Amino acid sequence: MKKQISSALVIAPHPDDEVLGCGGTIAALSAQGCEVHVVVVSEDRPPLYSAETADIIRAEAGRAHSQLGVASTDFLPHASVELARIGVAELNAGIQGAVDRIRPELVLAPFPDRHLDHKAAFEATMVATRPIGSGSDIRTVALYETISETHWNVPHIEPDFVPDWFVDISDHIDTKLAAFASYASQVQDYPAPRSLRALEALATFRGSQVSLEFAEGFHTVRRVTRAGHPVVA
Repeated sequence: MKKQISSALVIAPHPDDEVLGCGGTIAALSAQGCEVHVVVVSEDRPPLYSAETADIIRAEAGRAHSQLGVASTDFLPHASVELARIGVAELNAGIQGAVDRIRPELVLAPFPDRHLDHKAAFEATMVATRPIGSGSDIRTVALYETISETHWNVPHIEPDFVPDWFVDISDHIDTKLAAFASYASQVQDYPAPRSLRALEALATFRGSQVSLEFAEGFHTVRRVTRAGHPVVA
């Protein structure tokens, strides 16, 4: 019998990245009894954004995460579009603290794409998930794609997102789309990439790559099978 994952940690550079990249997987994990925790690394704050923006998006995140079955959501005290300016130790500490507290078996993090915030969050996650200390509990570390940003990397100069792990979200696509719709301030009209139609189209495409109706793709960083656990292909 396959051992189910009991705890997972999702790192979101900004609120809505977690839904765009792995909302269906979060819903699937929650449905099978896994506690899924989300850490949002940054928020839209002054001076680049109005004082009300962060509160609006926090409320949207609460509604989205409730639909997905998220167990807890933490917001780190960083301004979006400024993560590359933060000291490495300070940025690493917030994510390390979550790993130490939650001790997840699965960690899902952003692929290092066009957005510098995504790259900074990726780098900090790679430090926090090293297979030592609390990181030794982690069975799988994988990277999700963020529609628009990931697909704007410069071919052959920046890394391409090529998934090697696909999660069937056919039973959860409606929940994923409803969760993203909860981020009303972030939803765009098609053919913009951050639209419900484009998000569904990406899930359709990823599913078609492995003969599933809908799927989310991930790039695996590390998978560990320990003694006493079934070896799963």
